[in-house]
Amino acid sequence: MELRRLRGEALDAALDDVAALRIAVFRDWPYIYDGSLDYERRYLESYRQSEAALVVGAFDGARLVGAATGTPLEDHAADFAAPFEATGLDLGTVFYCAESVLLPEYRGQGLGHLFFDHREAHARALGRSHAVFCSVIRPDRHPLRPADYRPLDGFWRKRGYAPLPGVIARFDWTDLGETCQTGKDLQFWGRQL
Repeated sequence: MELRRLRGEALDAALDDVAALRIAVFRDWPYIYDGSLDYERRYLESYRQSEAALVVGAFDGARLVGAATGTPLEDHAADFAAPFEATGLDLGTVFYCAESVLLPEYRGQGLGHLFFDHREAHARALGRSHAVFCSVIRPDRHPLRPADYRPLDGFWRKRGYAPLPGVIARFDWTDLGETCQTGKDLQFWGRQL
């Protein structure tokens, strides 16, 4: 297993693979996201455009099996500014650890920790003092929730993250089996670096 920072031509070459990986992983609970390659390409364009963004790929040989993304929060300020208003945090001090996506057969091998290590180191190198990410809020009794689902809360707490009270974002996407987008609430978690 090899972790590589993807920038410039390397990111261009891997962009469709990162997009396909996001679609595959986010089909599972709790996202149950019915994504499209076109949307993912547009979304990932912001990582190509931002000099301060980070994309780390996990490769098994030539195959991309996982990816982690992150960017200064102001790259997403229009979407995230309102939930952060009551925190008193200067958005210019916050690094957003966007996605960690990893194929199921590669989980439990420490890659999740390495993804956070890379993003947090990058955030510190940018002079950021806080790191945040979002988790999807779904009802415990949702009909698509797997009986054996284990939330990642324990993993995140061991890394020093905690839910930020009242810092909730709302985003629209199409769930599997649905025909239109609906709003989902996402809880921000954060920690001081």
